[in-house]
Amino acid sequence: MHQHIEWDAPGAQSVTAYYAQHPENYSEPHRGSIVSGHYQGANVRVKVEAYKDSVSIGEVAAIIDTRGKRFKQLGKISLGDMVRLPDDERAFEMMDNTPFDDGD
Repeated sequence: MHQHIEWDAPGAQSVTAYYAQHPENYSEPHRGSIVSGHYQGANVRVKVEAYKDSVSIGEVAAIIDTRGKRFKQLGKISLGDMVRLPDDERAFEMMDNTPFDDGD
């Protein structure tokens, strides 16, 4: 059974919006594909087990904040959980490239 997740809105990182403008590059996710969405400000990678009706169903493979820190659990999800990720909530990963303040 999979969990219902309230994904963050993809905003400017929307996969659907990008491929609407670049349909020649689009291919549907398939078993083994890695897709991503945003959840509580973090990037969540999902390894697709099934794809049906514009929804990827798969296992949470990684939870990574925008600075690259990895988590085993965040909010309602943990690594290994089965989740549903609709195409309209898929998102390209966000990264914060601001230099770290080393205290100087």
